[in-house]
Amino acid sequence: MKEIKIKKIYDEPSDDDGYRVLVDRLWPRGISKKAASLDEWNKEISPSTELRKWFDHKKTRFEEFSLLYREELKEKEDALNELRKIAKIETLSLLYAAKSP
Repeated sequence: MKEIKIKKIYDEPSDDDGYRVLVDRLWPRGISKKAASLDEWNKEISPSTELRKWFDHKKTRFEEFSLLYREELKEKEDALNELRKIAKIETLSLLYAAKSP
């Protein structure tokens, strides 16, 4: 497996990013599609709208959010397998728009 990176969408794209995937349900504010330089926008593997709203970026909820999100991901094996296939042949950069991952 090649390298998997986790990066902010607001960071400059790099030649060594490989395949760039935005994993967020909402398009990030203040960034154009051209500037994002994406290969894919995969909303399917991002946290559900309900979970995202409940979490509300509150640090006290992160542990439970993490557990609940992992449960959601169990229902998205097909999408995850596609990303695993990509990661076997090239670097995969998972991009997010939140202040912290």
